[in-house]
Amino acid sequence: MEYTRWLATNHYENFQVVSFLLPRKLHQDFYNVYSFCRWADDLGDEMGDPAESLRLLAWWRNELHSMYAGEPQHPVFVALQNTVRRHDIPVGPFDRLIRAFEQDQIVTRYQTMDQVFDYCVYSANPVGHLVLYLCGYRDAERQQLSDYTCTALQLANHWQDVSVDLQKDRVYLPLNLLSQYGYPLEDLFALKFDDRFRSVMCDAVAVADKLFRQGLPLLGKVHRRLALDLELFSRGGMKILGKIRFQDYDVLRRRPYISKAERVTLMLRCLPRLLTL
Repeated sequence: MEYTRWLATNHYENFQVVSFLLPRKLHQDFYNVYSFCRWADDLGDEMGDPAESLRLLAWWRNELHSMYAGEPQHPVFVALQNTVRRHDIPVGPFDRLIRAFEQDQIVTRYQTMDQVFDYCVYSANPVGHLVLYLCGYRDAERQQLSDYTCTALQLANHWQDVSVDLQKDRVYLPLNLLSQYGYPLEDLFALKFDDRFRSVMCDAVAVADKLFRQGLPLLGKVHRRLALDLELFSRGGMKILGKIRFQDYDVLRRRPYISKAERVTLMLRCLPRLLTL
């Protein structure tokens, strides 16, 4: 458990994995779940060889199923087993996350936004389900609202990292959206910013923004401490979208990011909710 705590507290994220707002009794559980995700992400993105990543992700899935069979081997799964048992978490969300990282090794283009949404079912939405399980919520209504938020966060991350993903030969902007505005992949890889790309990004940002707003009702359906954390993540994602708009949708030459001062500002905007805790 010391290992998962160290891993979760020594990796950069826009917001801390575990904030002071969450009950202390849940901190270790969040560390354990995060460590599973961090390892899967690194196996998918840090190997530099899709075939090797697929091999290691298959190993990681075997380790996951060994844990559910009561025989954990890896330190992450030794710690995670206690969390899974305590909160009765099914294997599905973990398995879907691994599938997303496997998909990244095989699929590097998406024809439609619906296909991107399907990818988010595996890459993003399981994280929200895991958070809800940890906090005692298991119903479909909250999971659906969480899906809106998690998909929106995934899209905001993709739109923020268009140029970063290009370096990995990955394009998450739908090809039919590029085609709609007459913007070919060749121009995207050449980082050519013009009115066509601006229109593509304007539409993509609007989709993410709508999803964030669809997910906001979840804030009123969970404990206020969790609601504040969720609000901070949502505001952070929407802040990224605002920054994309502010720089006239040019994410090819400059990657938008949230500064430390802006994170403080986001917290202050949530202060009315904080004062009611």
